[in-house]
Amino acid sequence: MVDTITTEVIRHSMLSAAQEMARNLCRTAYNTVVYEIHDYGIGLHDPDGNTIAEAPGIAIFSGANDFGVQKAMEFVGVQNMFRGDVFMLNYPYWSAAHTLDVLVFCPIFASDTLIGFASCRVHLLDLKQKDAGYVLDSTDMAQEGIFFPAVRIYDRGRICEDIFNIIRFNSRFPERTIGDLQAEVSAVHTGDVRLAEIAGKYGVETLLQAMEEINDHGERLSRAAVAKLPKGSWTATDYVDTDGINLDELVELTVTVTVEDDRMVIDWTAIEKGVDGPINVPIGLTTAASRLAFKSLTTPHSEICAGNFRNLEVRATKGSLMHAEPPMPTFTLWTGLLAPEIVTKALAQGLPDVVPACTGGDVCDVMALGVNPRNGAAWLEATNDAVGFGAHGDGDGEDGIMHPTEPGCRNNPIEVLENKAPMIIDQYGYRPDSGGPGRHRGGVGIVRAYRFLAPTNAIVINYKTKTAPWAIAGGHEGVKNSVIVQRGTPEEHEVAVSNTAFEAGGTIVNLTGGGGGWGEPLERDAVKVAEDVRQGLVSIDSARRDYGVVVDVSTGDLDEMSTAELRVSARAS
Repeated sequence: MVDTITTEVIRHSMLSAAQEMARNLCRTAYNTVVYEIHDYGIGLHDPDGNTIAEAPGIAIFSGANDFGVQKAMEFVGVQNMFRGDVFMLNYPYWSAAHTLDVLVFCPIFASDTLIGFASCRVHLLDLKQKDAGYVLDSTDMAQEGIFFPAVRIYDRGRICEDIFNIIRFNSRFPERTIGDLQAEVSAVHTGDVRLAEIAGKYGVETLLQAMEEINDHGERLSRAAVAKLPKGSWTATDYVDTDGINLDELVELTVTVTVEDDRMVIDWTAIEKGVDGPINVPIGLTTAASRLAFKSLTTPHSEICAGNFRNLEVRATKGSLMHAEPPMPTFTLWTGLLAPEIVTKALAQGLPDVVPACTGGDVCDVMALGVNPRNGAAWLEATNDAVGFGAHGDGDGEDGIMHPTEPGCRNNPIEVLENKAPMIIDQYGYRPDSGGPGRHRGGVGIVRAYRFLAPTNAIVINYKTKTAPWAIAGGHEGVKNSVIVQRGTPEEHEVAVSNTAFEAGGTIVNLTGGGGGWGEPLERDAVKVAEDVRQGLVSIDSARRDYGVVVDVSTGDLDEMSTAELRVSARAS
């Protein structure tokens, strides 16, 4: 049996290899969504496809890669995989994501022994889906692009030009799509080389034993954490704005979370049917989203491994919104991005001092494309804007950071967007008063204003504008997400999920939601409220109205006497 020290050295060697995979991906990628935003999931897996190590990116990507690798192993057969093979998988019901989130992976051998897999998933720009950029209203999988059910793109080290030619001649952005696909190959090749080196250094048997121990240890940590939680069963419901087809109908999401002994069950079976539009999600993505909520509660300070989830059971009804099957449309995977916080909402009933309130609630994506007048070339750029995080029993929510489904990601910098695309960012900063008031304040969202310098199609993907971020323990809700088109003109109106054509001079303003508050606002330290006012996070009017705190307009100083009087009056009313 391998000793603990050797296991830890091997574990960190694999973590380092995964991080090197990410660096090589970013160095070679063509698409800013990959190398600036870090819209990827990267992992190393044991011979059974179980995750052993990962590099931070989009959390639900990494949590879904093992599902995709294992489905491919079933389809292709491990006996039919060879050294130098590289596979491509984007069949949503197996890959656990939509068509453009392409999973690339390779088997790794030491001598003739399979020792694991390297995987990389990124968002490619175009694979002949019915609409350029993003599909918001598909009603059938046939509208969502070309499917590759675990096909070889390298066969024993030789490039499969036929596959690349199919992609090249069926993509609106062939150079960038092929370039990013080859960047994924670069990443998994790096993982191949590094894991084989680890096997060469420590021996195959020692490596395989260390992999087993890493996941066993991950399971022990997880079981110990769940065993300490209050036992019970709690149900929560939240809503998605629309399914993309029935635009005025909220889509209800209900989950029941049960904690028993040292295991947890996350049950989505109350959702019995699918929807008409493309927000249905495959079971692999539902599992990954549930794992994210589970991981953040149980073992948030240790690196992810498959063992962390051996004591988690995820249930969903086949053919439902949370367990899509062919030919159900799945392109807009936002349901999977909103799902983890519904799990948290259920847990908040039993663990109000442990879990945070809701964040701004969405990834708040703006994507734009057109023809760049500077060079006559087609362009497409996108960014996810930050939201406020929910407050919790130990403190305030963070202001303006990336949604919890993408903790390893960044937004696209102003300088990059303005350089790559004919657009100007006219405003970018915090959104005052958007954080939910409470003893601990919800984090504030942000405001970013886009102005297009040429005819542009802008796609807004925001499924959380109709319902507010929920609070805990008497806190107040955060302010909802809002997207304003043509602000300050007679054509001004709000949108959420939309694809809009603009002439030069058109504008979009993205105002992201704030996190929910925690606890009674009148119990918040008045000194903190005054500091929030000075920092521009809370207005003087909100300080008075929501917190009962009086701040001097000219100096920003706390008026302690007036505050004491106002709070007595507020508590009495």
